[in-house]
Amino acid sequence: MTAGTAVALLPFALAIGIWVSWSDMKFMKIPNNAVIALLLVWLLVAPLTILIAGLPAMDWLWGWALAAVVLTVGFVSNALRLVGAGDAKFAAAMAPFFVGSDLRIVMALFAACLLGAFTAHRVVRLIGPFRSATADWASWTHKDFPMGLALSGTLVFHLLLTIQGAF
Repeated sequence: MTAGTAVALLPFALAIGIWVSWSDMKFMKIPNNAVIALLLVWLLVAPLTILIAGLPAMDWLWGWALAAVVLTVGFVSNALRLVGAGDAKFAAAMAPFFVGSDLRIVMALFAACLLGAFTAHRVVRLIGPFRSATADWASWTHKDFPMGLALSGTLVFHLLLTIQGAF
C-alpha cells in the first residue's frame, strides 16, 4: 500500500475504528454495519486510489482474497470459542488494508496495540469520574476484553505508519 492510499483510507478507518471501539466497550458487540462499512471503504475508496495514489490494482484484488482467508480462519476460531464472532468479522474486514505488509511487523503492531488497549481499558475503568460517566458500559464488568479496541488501534496505527513510510 502506498502512503497516498493510506492517507485516503485513514479518515474512514479512523471513524469506523472509533465506532467499533465505542460499541465494543459499551455493548461488547461489534456491529455488522461497522464491518460492512469498512468493507465498503475497501470496495469504493481503495479503487479510487488506484488512479490517484498509485495503489496497484492487483493489491486491491489480493485484499479480497486476504479477507476471505481471514474470515475463514476467524469462523473456525469462533467455532472453537477462541474469538468472538464480531472480532472475527471485523478482522476479515480489516485484512485488505494489510495486503503486502510484513506479517511479522503486523503481528508486532497488533501485540503492542493489544497490550496498550488492555492496559488503558483496565486503568480507565478504575478512574471514578470516568467510570461514573460510563457506568452502563458492559466491558467494565464483562469477563471478556473488548478486542475491537485493539483491532481498531492496529488498523489505524498501521495506516499512520504506512503514511510515515514504515511499511
